[in-house]
Amino acid sequence: MEEFTEERIEQLESVEAPAADAPVEAPAESVETETAEVPEEESEEMTEEEAAAVSENLEKLEQKRSVINNDAEKHKRLRDDLNKQTKEWVAKRDALNAEVRKLVEEAGKHREERDALNQKVRESKVFRDECNHKVTELTEEYHALRKDLPQGEKDKDRPSIKQLRKEFSDLELRQQTQVLKKKEEENLIKRLKEIDALIKEMEGEQEVSGDLREKQIALREAKAEAEKYHKMVSEYAEQAQKEHDTMISLYEQADALRKQADEAQAKFIECKKAADEEHRKHIEQIKSVHETDRDVNAIKNRQKNAKKKKVDAESKKAADDIFARFKNGEKLSTEDLMALQKSGLL
Repeated sequence: MEEFTEERIEQLESVEAPAADAPVEAPAESVETETAEVPEEESEEMTEEEAAAVSENLEKLEQKRSVINNDAEKHKRLRDDLNKQTKEWVAKRDALNAEVRKLVEEAGKHREERDALNQKVRESKVFRDECNHKVTELTEEYHALRKDLPQGEKDKDRPSIKQLRKEFSDLELRQQTQVLKKKEEENLIKRLKEIDALIKEMEGEQEVSGDLREKQIALREAKAEAEKYHKMVSEYAEQAQKEHDTMISLYEQADALRKQADEAQAKFIECKKAADEEHRKHIEQIKSVHETDRDVNAIKNRQKNAKKKKVDAESKKAADDIFARFKNGEKLSTEDLMALQKSGLL
């Protein structure tokens, strides 16, 4: 697991979500084209072989147009499908980034709370250290007063409180660590009680002095005050640690989601590039369809012109025949007269 230093946390908080680039929204260009404006060629007659070749070429062009058109539609479908995927990846990325921002914001609150508690820890330590210093001074003063107290005749032959406490501690250790016979244990317990009573008696005698009593009371109060601040330091430190642990957990979750958002962004870019490429291929094929349409229309116009010339030639020959009959004095029908008029011979 990556260590979340202050620098790493600041980096996570400062990372901005990638811009929500829009997927390719190319207009669906229709593959159906208008009739191309092809200039009329000079009318020319075509032989049957030429007409058959032109018809065959026209059929090939129309087949080619159909293939190109289908390919263009295929690229269009792929483009639209990829565009749909880009939208899905954008939505996923934005949702993940929103969750990241939420987690980072929540972690920031715990961070502030942790810092506030750490400040209380530092302040409590100052007070605790002051109290401990006071305890040290009072302890020295207390022992100095005890040292100056006169001892009665009965105190000359008995050990000091310090010696008694050491003996008490040694006997307790022996009781806890050694297996004693019943009689030995009874004697040991009896001696412990004697030492405890003697210590209390000697302490009571020492507290008879007014100055010593006041100093002892001040010392107890100072110890209690130091203990109070020591307890506060421990409690604030424990709470600060909990806030820190929660903050780190939230940053770890945010970091994991951030990586997922980055992966979604990478997928979005991948799909967008693929959609752009499919759109480019679609447009290229559309242009090819348009070019093929122009070639098809040119051939159709050529066929139309050739057919018109053939019809015109046949009409002129028929009109010439009618006119010859007219010149020979033959009687003409209404249709014959209309044909001559249409040909311009009348």
